[in-house]
Amino acid sequence: MTRFRGCIDIHAGKVKQIVGGTLSTDTDAGLKTNFVATLPSSHFATLYKENVVTGTHVIKLGPGCDEAAIEALGAWKGGFQIGGGITSDNAQFWVDNGAEKVIVTSYLFPNAELDLTRLQQLHDKVGKERLVIDLSCRRRGDQWVVAMNKWQTLTDTKINKQTLEYLAGYCSEFLVHAADVEGLCRGIDEDLVVALAEWSPIPVTYAGGANSIDDLALVNRLSGGKVDLTYGSALDIFGGTLVSFDACVVWNREH
Repeated sequence: MTRFRGCIDIHAGKVKQIVGGTLSTDTDAGLKTNFVATLPSSHFATLYKENVVTGTHVIKLGPGCDEAAIEALGAWKGGFQIGGGITSDNAQFWVDNGAEKVIVTSYLFPNAELDLTRLQQLHDKVGKERLVIDLSCRRRGDQWVVAMNKWQTLTDTKINKQTLEYLAGYCSEFLVHAADVEGLCRGIDEDLVVALAEWSPIPVTYAGGANSIDDLALVNRLSGGKVDLTYGSALDIFGGTLVSFDACVVWNREH
C-alpha cells in the first residue's frame, strides 16, 4: 500500500521548498522558491515524529545546511533519512548523528558516470540496509535519465529495469525526484510511477508534482501499492494550499 512520506529540504540553513529545475551548483540567481520557513528544522522534524511519518527524508541542498540537518535528526533519532553531499567518508558521521539511512546521489556519478567502486565503498561502510540511492531524473523522450548536481547535469545512467535490479543489490530503497515537475504542483509523472513499480525489486519513494490528496490513491493504483509518495510545495505545512498534512497522516493511519 502506498504511504505518504515526508521531506525536509534545507537550503542555506533554512527549510525551503524549491522549484527543482532552478537549483544551480554555481549561483542562486535563478533560484525559485515556493516557501522559506521562519521556524527551525526541528519544528518540522517534531511534526513528522509526532505523527509517525516514517521514511521521511532530510535533504541538504548545498553548503551551510549541516547544522540545520543535525538539528532535524536530533529531534527524531533513527527516524529520518539524510541526503545531500553524502560520501563514503561522511556517511557514518550522519548515521552516528541519528540518521536511519543515508541517501546518496552525485557522489556515485563522478564525471556524470556511475562509479561502481564508490558504490561498493558506501555499501561496505554503512551496509545495504542503511543505504538509499537517489535516482532523481529528467525525462528525455520516452526515457528517464539520472540527473546530478542539483539536477542540472545528466549522467550516463538511465532508469530502467536492468539499472534498478543491479543497484538494488547495494541498497534498501530508491528515492526518485522527477526533477522536471518538482516544485511545480502541476501533477505527478504517472508514466514514471508505473515504470518504477514495474522495474524496482525494492521499495521506491517518488517525489515531484503531487498537488492533491487524491495523488496518494492515484499512485497506489498506478503502482499496485509498490511506490510511496512525497509531497512538498503543495503541503500546508510548507505554505501550500492544495494538500493538508493532517489528511496525509490520516491516509497513512487508515491504509
